[in-house]
Amino acid sequence: MRQGSNLLASVHTALNDTELVRFERDLVSQIGEHRSRGVIIDVAALDVIDSFAALTLRRIAEMARLRGAQTVLVGIQPEVAFTMVRLGIGTGDVPTALDLDEGLEMLARDADTPRNAPRERGEAT
Repeated sequence: MRQGSNLLASVHTALNDTELVRFERDLVSQIGEHRSRGVIIDVAALDVIDSFAALTLRRIAEMARLRGAQTVLVGIQPEVAFTMVRLGIGTGDVPTALDLDEGLEMLARDADTPRNAPRERGEAT
């Protein structure tokens, strides 16, 4: 779904590895097709994010960045976050937000930041 220059992608059910790869391919294609500047991936419906899913989400964010779009993951459930940390699974440099509204605010702040300015996390571009 589109909202302005942002794409909103919601994962409604657990996806197997093949479905995750298809989701990745379709979403990256949609970024170019709609000339999106931001992508929000809502994972609130997931009760598990395994290492392959976390890696795929990081890959999506990196491909989106290379296509000119910022990605934010939203809706990670407390139990899922707890398990991910216990297993050493993370989101890498992919920013996260509590919910869709906060994710949209993050993308709006990013859109107001010049592309050559240092990132919020202190990373130089």
